[in-house]
Amino acid sequence: MLPAAGAPFLTHLLARARAAGVDHVVLATSYKSEVFAEHFGDGSALGLRLDYVTEPVPLGTGGGIRNVADRLESGPDDPVLILNGDILSGHDLESQVRVHRESEAVATLHLVRVADARAFGSVVVDESERVTEFVEKSPHPVSDQINAGTYVFTRSLIDSIPANEVVSVERDTFPTLLANGQLIRAYVDDAYWLDVGTPAAFVRASADLVRGLVVSPVVPTTGEQLVGETANVDVSATVAGGSFVDEHAVVEAGATVSGSVVMAGARIAHDAVVTDSVVGAGATVGAQSRIVGTVIGDGATIGDRNELIDGARVWPDVLLPPVGLRFSTDS
Repeated sequence: MLPAAGAPFLTHLLARARAAGVDHVVLATSYKSEVFAEHFGDGSALGLRLDYVTEPVPLGTGGGIRNVADRLESGPDDPVLILNGDILSGHDLESQVRVHRESEAVATLHLVRVADARAFGSVVVDESERVTEFVEKSPHPVSDQINAGTYVFTRSLIDSIPANEVVSVERDTFPTLLANGQLIRAYVDDAYWLDVGTPAAFVRASADLVRGLVVSPVVPTTGEQLVGETANVDVSATVAGGSFVDEHAVVEAGATVSGSVVMAGARIAHDAVVTDSVVGAGATVGAQSRIVGTVIGDGATIGDRNELIDGARVWPDVLLPPVGLRFSTDS
């Protein structure tokens, strides 16, 4: 729900699904589930019909999918598109569904190649793009092709997952399908892809959306900056690198904001420099401060002439006085 390029991150995923022809989405939620319904309602603003299902206890990736089965409007042989809520991808959803239908696979996985696959599930495919091996996160990946987090499941597969049990599709479902000789199809491409699982990745995702490196139907124009209508950016300030400045935020004279997200009501004081960072709602960055690769919580205040670098974190409602100190993740 964090604002990326002018909209909650999930909005971009839902809008892409709608553009691909999806008209009904079931959100499988758990933590702070109420915020989704409060914001998206029935989904009509996005041209969708939205249902919400909340897991009373975490059921894992497979258990969470099975938990929404009774809300799906599909027959046993129909394809069901499954999106992870923290993945930003530019690949062709319609094409992935089409490949699934044509191959008559029980599941079709979107795969991408990465330089270091240790943090992801790695996947081996044969010359016909049939998945032959799946190894969840491991210090010894079996391939540089990874599970990119967008699936098409035949509906009957979802119904076969045990109900009300903790199940992992990566550790339980996929290996079992392979052991039973069932067809899992790979959908491999080189489109934009990013796992938005860290603050640094979130900032990059927002900047890439603003700059148009990945297309979202809810970003009307692209460029080096996206500034809310009620934001106040001084003419001598610089906002660039795909930065997003939300409503009622202020960027004062001589300040520089690059590749960053400045949330609603935040203030960047004169001659401050904010790079590759998140400045929370209502937070303040003091004059002549330098903020690099940092997350500043909602309502926090960074006094003048401070320097925060290398993944520093400042919690909400914290006050750092104007003493010219240097902070990083190690201090």
